Amino acid sequence: MKVNIGITDKNRQAVAYALNQLLADEHILYNKTRNYHWSVEGPSFMEFHKLYEGQYTQLAEMIDEIAERIRTIGHFAEGRLKEIIKLAQLDEPDPPSEQASQLANLIGDHETIINRLRKLIKDFDEKHKDIGSSDFATGLLKQHEKMAWMLRSYLR
Repeated sequence: MKVNIGITDKNRQAVAYALNQLLADEHILYNKTRNYHWSVEGPSFMEFHKLYEGQYTQLAEMIDEIAERIRTIGHFAEGRLKEIIKLAQLDEPDPPSEQASQLANLIGDHETIINRLRKLIKDFDEKHKDIGSSDFATGLLKQHEKMAWMLRSYLR
């Protein structure tokens, strides 16, 4: 059945593509955070183990919400790993064992996503006439800002 939610097909397609790119980066950040959870070492092991677990759990929920938003506007969410790798802009380097390097790497990824979300919020609303996806992206922005702040607080 054709989707009739007040957004043109062309605009829904553009929004879905942008959300799939975001979804791919969320997968990379999720995997990286989960990997750090598994490989953290040192005197603050348990604290960082739990910190990373909390963050990858939150990222998993965000991934599901993004996929569902894509479906809501009438498109399919990309879940195949080979396509996620093609769509992602974030990189997945070898995992550093030092906590400061792990934190800096994750903060950088959150900030990359935050900056992209700021652009998407405006584009979704003004360019693609999709206030729902703009509002949705604003919620994601707030979550990433808080997660980055929590990680950043360990480096001060």
